[in-house]
Amino acid sequence: MSRVSRIALAGIAGVVLATASSAGIAQTSGQWVHYGGDQANTRFSKLKQINSRNVHKLKVAWMHSMGTLATQESTPLVVGDTMYVTSSTGPQYVFALDAKTGKTKWVHQPEMPNDYFATVCCGLDNRGVAYANGKVFFGRLDAKLVALDAGTGEKLWTVRVQDYKKGHAITSPPLVYKNLVLTGIAGGEYGIRGFVAAYDQDTGEQVWKTYTIPGEGEPGNETWLGDSWKTGAGSTWGVGSYDAKLNMVYWSTSNAGPWGGHTRGNDSSDIGPYTNLWTAAQLAFDADTGAIKWGYQWTPNDVWDYDGINEAVLYDLKIKGKTVPALMHADRNGFFYVLNRQTGKLISADPFVTVNWATHVDLETGRPVEAANNEKRPQLGKWARNVCPNLFGGKNWSPMSYNPQTGYVYLPAFNMCMDIANKEEEYTPGRFYLASEFNLDMAGATGDHHAMMIAWDPVSKREVWSINEPQMFAGGAMSTAGNLMFYGNVEGILKAVNAKTGKVLWDFDVGTGILQSPMTYTVDGKQYVAVVAGRVKGPPSFAGKIGQQAIEASPEGGILVVFEL
Repeated sequence: MSRVSRIALAGIAGVVLATASSAGIAQTSGQWVHYGGDQANTRFSKLKQINSRNVHKLKVAWMHSMGTLATQESTPLVVGDTMYVTSSTGPQYVFALDAKTGKTKWVHQPEMPNDYFATVCCGLDNRGVAYANGKVFFGRLDAKLVALDAGTGEKLWTVRVQDYKKGHAITSPPLVYKNLVLTGIAGGEYGIRGFVAAYDQDTGEQVWKTYTIPGEGEPGNETWLGDSWKTGAGSTWGVGSYDAKLNMVYWSTSNAGPWGGHTRGNDSSDIGPYTNLWTAAQLAFDADTGAIKWGYQWTPNDVWDYDGINEAVLYDLKIKGKTVPALMHADRNGFFYVLNRQTGKLISADPFVTVNWATHVDLETGRPVEAANNEKRPQLGKWARNVCPNLFGGKNWSPMSYNPQTGYVYLPAFNMCMDIANKEEEYTPGRFYLASEFNLDMAGATGDHHAMMIAWDPVSKREVWSINEPQMFAGGAMSTAGNLMFYGNVEGILKAVNAKTGKVLWDFDVGTGILQSPMTYTVDGKQYVAVVAGRVKGPPSFAGKIGQQAIEASPEGGILVVFEL
């Protein structure tokens, strides 16, 4: 194991040049072998047997119970003729199913400690597995990483990534490439110090581990007040992306901890040196060593819980006549970003929802320009009122999709605002550490809807069309070469939409809320569409009446539904 030292980066959008290369981003084919469809997290499939002309004929092929009722957030993988999918609550189950019939091939049921749920922030969720070299890898809510034999379900190895009793957990699938399996860590509300860790796929031996927050004596530690870095969060509970040609891994980081910024800075919009690197940020790592190549901070000195973990979507875009190796990111803070993924240089940052906490992002400095006079910045004992967007976002973790045929990104967004203030709170390991109070039960600035699915053009930097959803939380998106975009909502309605126009062409009620993105695959030349459903409950419970409406929009459930023509 090698411990990776942090490198100095200048400025908020600190940049280190990397070797030039074109983007070798693999698109999906008949299989769905990565969480995001490919290692670039585009969630785009080249399949078009199901298309905008015949999608109205979709019908249920088979269904499978997930065996649990807590919020379901898994994306199934399909490798060959086998589907791998996890349930919530641990996960309680890892299933290997016949992708054509739904027949169970094997089931793995982890043995979880009795108290693991006591230090999980916002639901007993699990978002799926990773597959590589005949092995299935997944993380657990007790912060362990597991490898199974993909053919038999036999456990090959288990490693403890960190101590769950202190607030650590793993909620998202690992990232796999070469001989490595990488995992992030959850716990930003428990005062942890975030990191990304790489393990050998065959043995489970740790190869490298890189902290997201610089320790004492490391460059960037001066961006923290005193010892506040020790509980500074910067967790990595989302998913990573990988560019094989650049040999770089991309992982975004969570909110600074605790939310109350008076603990780690000067409690003012004039943040001075206290940017709190690298929280609410995008990091690029050397894929072999874990060394940080560059970093860009979405929200310096975050005090709004604008948790920056949303996925990095990688694709080469043509901007002003030049092909740019782009990284696209829709943040909770309400801005849609395009970065050069080779250098970390900011290309554009534009609001995709109502934003009033900042007026704009300065393209020269890379920093957001906050509203004047601390009006929208919560301070110790001082409320910031009607702050938009709400801490749910912008966009939350539910994935977006980039379709290279339309050139649009399809992203689930919120139309909500909030009141928020800082307060005093002492740190206790394994307990919530927020130093903040808030009212999230506030509708957005426009209309009476609380969520929407937006088609966004990342080159022209504009909304093309949107579909309003009455309840908070629109589900994740998946797009295909059949001129289709699929997504669901908390009412349990799965929709197929014309990817160019936004017209809803087909819908189906699966009986319980949908938060995760659908996926698609082929077996024996036939295309299928699959979605995992199970209503969201944890996060909406913080949002008062609006949240309760979302919870009551559908019953509890846990089901995998597969469709065919």
